[in-house]
Amino acid sequence: MSHHTVKESYRKLSERLNRFPQGAPPTELLFQILEVLFTSEEAELVSLLPIKPFNVKAAAHAWNKTEAEARTVLDKLSSRGMMLDTEIDGEQAYVLPPPMAGFFEFSMMRIGAHYDQKLLAELFYQYLNVEEDFVRELFAGGETQLGRAFVNEQALTDNTVHVLDYERASEVVQTASHIGIGDCYCRHKMQHLGRECSAPMNICMTFNSTARSLIKHGIARPVEASEGRELLHKAIEHNLVQCGENVREQVSFICNCCGCCCEAMLAAKRFAALNPIATTNFLPELESDKCNGCGKCVAACPVEAMALVSACDPQKPLRKKARVNADLCLGCGVCIRHCRTGALRLKPRTRRVITPVNTAHRTVLMAIERGKLQELIFDNHALFSHRAMAAILGVILKLPPLKQAMASRQMKSRYLAQLLSRHRFSYKDA
Repeated sequence: MSHHTVKESYRKLSERLNRFPQGAPPTELLFQILEVLFTSEEAELVSLLPIKPFNVKAAAHAWNKTEAEARTVLDKLSSRGMMLDTEIDGEQAYVLPPPMAGFFEFSMMRIGAHYDQKLLAELFYQYLNVEEDFVRELFAGGETQLGRAFVNEQALTDNTVHVLDYERASEVVQTASHIGIGDCYCRHKMQHLGRECSAPMNICMTFNSTARSLIKHGIARPVEASEGRELLHKAIEHNLVQCGENVREQVSFICNCCGCCCEAMLAAKRFAALNPIATTNFLPELESDKCNGCGKCVAACPVEAMALVSACDPQKPLRKKARVNADLCLGCGVCIRHCRTGALRLKPRTRRVITPVNTAHRTVLMAIERGKLQELIFDNHALFSHRAMAAILGVILKLPPLKQAMASRQMKSRYLAQLLSRHRFSYKDA
């Protein structure tokens, strides 16, 4: 009976996690992971928390505890990275991060005795790299992706392309209110399995309110912008790809990814046709006459988007040249710095990639595409305020008509349908 009770608490927590657009398919492996990360009592309590940020008073009400008791539980969870504590309008607030990018990574971002990290590494590997359902759903579940690639700024030249501020990882570092550095979840996981590569480990970057919480609890170490820029340069020297949150404003993380350990790069190779990572607005362009077929760009590409093919030279039938597969290419520019003949350069993509403005914008888009918008709006445990409702509807009202129609179908709400219809009418009249 006790075993059944424990399983029930983790089942409830799994259901809570899957109300968010970035969910986690409920399998036996997921339950084993949750059992390592949360006690049975914690799982039961967390399953009652709202999706959106909340204060101590809301948690105390949901748990039927005093505010002091609720704060103790929340602070304990935050100290392990299972919860993020932040500040909204001068008031302390908490939010349960999604599994990825979230508490899965936070559990491996520092070396410590909080968890059996070797066991976690084995479970994570089976859940993410063998079962595949989680990674497929996370990275390829819709048009709007969780992460996006940043362009290698050393590969840019002023006379060939124009790059916007939000497309530069250096700009994210320079403008962040807080910068935290922790161990790379992916390579740390592989280290426990004896399969890590030689790329730097302590190079995982978090920013702004996420970094503030992780720094507060010793999960990440604080650094200044100058060291952040040095780490970006170090990552580029090791052929790592900057892959960060798919938003323009207040980016919360940038991972420095290798092609052999990192989940995002592995997903890009496995599910390339589904575009699991939002690309940059650039593509490598090859000047065939300059290419000597050395293959260095092929070896450097983290997602196997470069290949050597016949140069079709009748004078030299064995001569090879590089070829870019635009459908697979992230546009990161890692290949550019390895070309010694100047045959590769970046050019703008024909169609510009659209990046969500902020986390709220991206979350609503992901929820619409994954059929979970109603979970954001009708968050039963949240004691939802008019202000929160207005924020979500504000994002919906700015979407293209097709996305608005998808939102309306999901909601099955006459009120929302009328609101959207009225908005389109007034916009047309204007």
